[in-house]
Amino acid sequence: MSETSTQNPSFSWPVRVYWEDTDAGGVVYYANYLKFLERARTEWLSALGLEQDRLAEEAGVVFVVRRVQADYLRPARFNDRLQVECRLTALNRASLEMAQRVTRDDEILLEAVVRVACVERATFRPARIPAFVTLAFGTPR
Repeated sequence: MSETSTQNPSFSWPVRVYWEDTDAGGVVYYANYLKFLERARTEWLSALGLEQDRLAEEAGVVFVVRRVQADYLRPARFNDRLQVECRLTALNRASLEMAQRVTRDDEILLEAVVRVACVERATFRPARIPAFVTLAFGTPR
């Protein structure tokens, strides 16, 4: 399966760092960045008109994270106001790849590449991404 590059603009979602997101030193615990990335991907899909519960019910598919590659560059701290960006970089029949970034003002705190697979809801076997989903991404099939 060959991947198709795409030039979709990035999506950005604001996140405020709560006390529960931090470790004893008041720094965001590394695993919590994954939650921030997930929230941004979910909001991005919603902004495209793709609610994940409706995808599961109506199309019988769900998206699952297959791989995350993250570079932690600078710490975020309690009460920071962050922006979490998401940009589609590749799309194939049953998966997509996104570049994600967490910033505070103009400072990059984390850069990540996330591969998400489309699977059948009932079996969790790979499934073709529905055409209406790829159209929402701005990439016709």
